Amino acid sequence: MSVNKVILVGNVGRDPEIRYVEKDVPVASFSLATTDRGFKRQDGSEVPERTEWHNIVVWRGLAKVAEMYVRKGTSLYIEGKLRTRSWTDQNNNTRYITEVIADQMELLGKRPEGGVPPLAPSTSQASDQPAQQQMPPLPPEEDMSSDLPF
Repeated sequence: MSVNKVILVGNVGRDPEIRYVEKDVPVASFSLATTDRGFKRQDGSEVPERTEWHNIVVWRGLAKVAEMYVRKGTSLYIEGKLRTRSWTDQNNNTRYITEVIADQMELLGKRPEGGVPPLAPSTSQASDQPAQQQMPPLPPEEDMSSDLPF
């Protein structure tokens, strides 16, 4: 038995790039930053904070959510699996990239006022692609503090 499971909570580093691999199968890719806090050791030396950058790929419905609501700086919860791909570049060097193929994504934090502006259309999108339906803006967050059990 083996397990390939990744859980990340971090901030989006760039707006998602949306492309279509088939007529109606969207794929979104973006970077996500996770940061380990710095700390001071007992001997007084400091260990600085460390930021890791992760390449995230989401497909189909999650890609549509990313297109509509994910922007640079958005806080996200991501669950998925690691996948490493390789290719040969134009100089005949073998290149590798490790990506998180997300199967679950949740937006964290407060929603921006006035909704999120749509991304500019991707240049890799096919010209015969049907127009994207606009999703309605999310309702305002309600104050749930009176429902807390403690």
